[in-house]
Amino acid sequence: MPVKVMIPTPLRQFADKQESVHLEAGTVGDALSALTSQFSDLKRHLYSDDGRLRSFVNVYVNDEDIRYLQREKTAVQQGDTISIVPSIAGGAKA
Repeated sequence: MPVKVMIPTPLRQFADKQESVHLEAGTVGDALSALTSQFSDLKRHLYSDDGRLRSFVNVYVNDEDIRYLQREKTAVQQGDTISIVPSIAGGAKA
């Protein structure tokens, strides 16, 4: 089933500058695996050395946070959109 994976601006340099890709996947994990297979440089930005999704990487399926669903085992259907949203921290004192 093709799903759309949105690639955030900071990570596009590791995905041939693409804003999104369409991939065949049955779960979020399948989609992320296909994404990192296609763009291997993305893997180190999304996953830690032990193979876990990094804690500062948030993933949504159609605006639903996968942490409150079945995480990477969350099922996806044709036409779903998976969004990768890296957490942003920091800033300057006023």
